[in-house]
Amino acid sequence: MNAKPRPTTHEETLSRLRRIAGQVQGVQRMVEEKKYCIDIITQIQAARSALRAVELQILQKHMAHCVSDAFASGSPAEAGEKIDELLQVMKKEY
Repeated sequence: MNAKPRPTTHEETLSRLRRIAGQVQGVQRMVEEKKYCIDIITQIQAARSALRAVELQILQKHMAHCVSDAFASGSPAEAGEKIDELLQVMKKEY
């Protein structure tokens, strides 16, 4: 049986972001100390992966609440706005 994951709280998300900030500061120290390039890249990938996980959690929460509420409101305009908003953020390239 597949159980739904427990939604994360705002404080848990902030805690994860603080850990990621610490990872990034660690990468900065590694560069300052001229550590081996592959070790630095490995740490950058870990931080990027952690950020992606937080991004997906926030997206899941947004869809479960904001998007779901827009559809439940019965307003096609509001629902369409939320869909467009999601598509625009997913299309962004950095």
